[in-house]
Amino acid sequence: MPMSDTYKERLARSLPQIIKTFKTPFHIYDEQGIKETCSKLTTAFKDIDGFKEFFAVKALPNPSIMRIVQKMGFGFDCSSTPEIHLSRQIGSVNEDIMFTSNNTSSSQFETAMENGGCILNLDDISLISKLTDIPDLICFRYNPGARRNGNNIIGNPVESKYGVSHDQIMDAYRKSIQLGVKRFGIHTMLASNELNYEYMVETARMLLDIIERVSEKLHITFEFINIGGGLGIPYTPDALPFDLDAMAHEITQLFHTFKSIHGWSPRLYMESGRYITGPHGALVTSVINHKNIYRKYVGVDASMSALMRPGMYEAYHHIHIHGKEDATRLEKVDVVGALCENIDKFAVQRQLPVTVEGDILVIHDTGAHGHAMGFNYNGQLRPKELLFKADSSVELIRRAETMEDYFSTLHFEPRTLTLKDA
Repeated sequence: MPMSDTYKERLARSLPQIIKTFKTPFHIYDEQGIKETCSKLTTAFKDIDGFKEFFAVKALPNPSIMRIVQKMGFGFDCSSTPEIHLSRQIGSVNEDIMFTSNNTSSSQFETAMENGGCILNLDDISLISKLTDIPDLICFRYNPGARRNGNNIIGNPVESKYGVSHDQIMDAYRKSIQLGVKRFGIHTMLASNELNYEYMVETARMLLDIIERVSEKLHITFEFINIGGGLGIPYTPDALPFDLDAMAHEITQLFHTFKSIHGWSPRLYMESGRYITGPHGALVTSVINHKNIYRKYVGVDASMSALMRPGMYEAYHHIHIHGKEDATRLEKVDVVGALCENIDKFAVQRQLPVTVEGDILVIHDTGAHGHAMGFNYNGQLRPKELLFKADSSVELIRRAETMEDYFSTLHFEPRTLTLKDA
């Protein structure tokens, strides 16, 4: 079910006060819900020694949210230089940071190796020769190719730009050993928003099989396997939630079996983002216009620049009208923003209660890949972010963008290159 009932009830009681103080539109995140999900994940894998979650910063790159998961014992999975800086700015260091990049530049490696470094998760065998320094620990992102099927978001592994191929993986570790690397891990990421827990179990089984083969051939021990993120959330009201307990039980059994055979077992790492924060965020926006032509349109004061998933991916985000949850008078409408793009829609032909100007729409499950994927096309400015804290206070954790922000990159020291004739 989109948005937990407890969060929905707490938000409903306070929404008029919040809107009066902060105005719409805004994303608002539930601290209590995020903490509960973090605890649930840690508890589920308590029987695997050294289990660690690395929160995928790309899902919600806000320091206030990152501090919450950091206090729950989580590290951070970063895919860019700014994400590494964000993690370090809140006090995460070294192996609390996993740098999972692709098409990586030399400057990115330089940043990753600063201040004691972090866990390098290399996306290609060619990157070994481009390292600015030789790390003590190295990890490779594994792409099984035709041996596995991806889901409809990540796609077919054979067509994916990510990872070291099956035929290269042995040589990748062999070359690392020759360089003097002493510690090893392995990673994969084959699915996104996957609701079938068995897919993740098979991913763990696949990586355990790979490290068994590499260990026997090269006489090395792996410190961890990282099954990536991709745990799904039920965006639609009729979707079943991801069965975390079943997944954890079966993966734990795989680890125990591996240890009974080999006398050792790796740690288990994961890098969920959406699963941690997705259901615990909402985009709150006000109705400002109605239009009735070939379809009925409800215009709101947020646009696709604040939440691109419905427009770009035709993704479903549940919507409720504040104070009209039990309304019986419904109409079929498109919910739209002000962007000059016809895909700027939060809902298409959705049955919703009849609205008037000033009504408040709550768009569910924006706690991941919502504000983070925002953009400025058409001069649209991204909204503020709020944190609904466990003590029932509400804190501004990112102000809304301004026109000064939008034009800031047009203020610079002039430079001109006069080209010489050939």
